[in-house]
Amino acid sequence: MRLSTRSFTKTLQDKLLSWYNIHKRILPWRDHPDPYAVWVSEIMLQQTRVETVIPYFEKWMKQFPTIKKLAKADEQDVLNAWEGLGYYSRARNLHKAAKIVAEKFNGELPRDLKDLQSLAGIGKYTVGAIASMAFGMDEATLDGNLRRVFSRLFDVKEFADSPAGEKILWELAREHLPKGKAGDYNQALMDVGATICLPKNPRCLLCPLMEICEARKNGTQEIRPVLKPKKESPHYIQVAAVIIKNGKVLLSQRPADGLLGNMWEFPNARIGTFAEDGDESKNPAKELVKSLKAQTKIQVKKKEAIGIVSHAYTHFKVTEYVFRCELINRPAGLKKTNKVNSKTCGTFRWVKINELENYPMGKIDRQIAKMIIK
Repeated sequence: MRLSTRSFTKTLQDKLLSWYNIHKRILPWRDHPDPYAVWVSEIMLQQTRVETVIPYFEKWMKQFPTIKKLAKADEQDVLNAWEGLGYYSRARNLHKAAKIVAEKFNGELPRDLKDLQSLAGIGKYTVGAIASMAFGMDEATLDGNLRRVFSRLFDVKEFADSPAGEKILWELAREHLPKGKAGDYNQALMDVGATICLPKNPRCLLCPLMEICEARKNGTQEIRPVLKPKKESPHYIQVAAVIIKNGKVLLSQRPADGLLGNMWEFPNARIGTFAEDGDESKNPAKELVKSLKAQTKIQVKKKEAIGIVSHAYTHFKVTEYVFRCELINRPAGLKKTNKVNSKTCGTFRWVKINELENYPMGKIDRQIAKMIIK
């Protein structure tokens, strides 16, 4: 890797900031007077595209306009507002951190970097982004876009997702940071990564840094950054039961910890995986009754198939076969009565079909809910 020089650093800064002044994206959290807006946007943008985030951000800021409002909100309302963005631990951490900020810092996001990083969901990258963009501090940051830009700009051969590669990239991010302009500089790099220095087919001829890019010079831009090979994701087969009685449907609430914590779903069970050749390891219709009883303690009678829904999570995929069922037993805590009520019964609840939208769900269960409503 070519060592940087003072002139190289100045050229990089000048070209990048000049380009940013003309081409920067207009985003609702940019130049926002409240650091809270930057915080929310940075959490939402983790592993999510800007185009997806914008409507969620705008809705969020109307519903929870201040940190104190967010701190007082019910977690179910927070999860409902987040539904569709995925990675729901981000929403729960944002809510948890807001309570701490409201109590400990009088509702004002702290400027002290150690205090910032002590908050749930705020790591090294987010601290740098908030510090530079919200508080104008001379702090570097390193998101996926910056990793890619620096890996190409300096033709970094190390794995970008390894400790050694991470260390190199953080050093590069700090080394070339312009004093007093870190916020614009970091956002300029984000914009270049998002609009020009794309993961595939980078638009090099439009890049303001093309003339000083080492990967462009060496013809390696298509193979930078270097990433560790990904493991093949397992593909699980699940069955779900839609149990309707007196205009209400039975939902269960997931445990607070883990994937989709505290969100709602239709009673379901995992029955196997897809083999490499794509064949199912087990027959969903035959496994439905037995698997639901074993995994959820619910005993049902299968009536008819409703449909199939699928979703790819970060590290695995799920295909779920959905059946309309009749409930034979009662989940623990469900009162013996001919009249269905809507009170919580342990982790189960009878919900009016026209109120399903009020219950935060993952994408698979929201697809099922839409099937029922139709």
